[in-house]
Amino acid sequence: MTERNATIASRVGLHARPAAIFAEAAGEFDLEITIARLGEPVDEAMDAASILSLMSLGASHGEVVVLRAEGDGADAALERLVQILETDHDAE
Repeated sequence: MTERNATIASRVGLHARPAAIFAEAAGEFDLEITIARLGEPVDEAMDAASILSLMSLGASHGEVVVLRAEGDGADAALERLVQILETDHDAE
């Protein structure tokens, strides 16, 4: 299983716009990708392609989350998703 940490860069956290951008990108990969707050048990990780899961995660600016995926292309997928999370979409 591939795992990457990312720090939420959007000033108001992983709310509607950044969550929508992230969920859309996660859904483009033919992988099961999960997201959880750093330190949460693996079995509590949520579907990264689900906007509702992302909104309920409630990740704030500066908080670290863990992305996990398994399969062909997992490394590249998680690198792309980390880039999205570490971009301040509220500044655009």
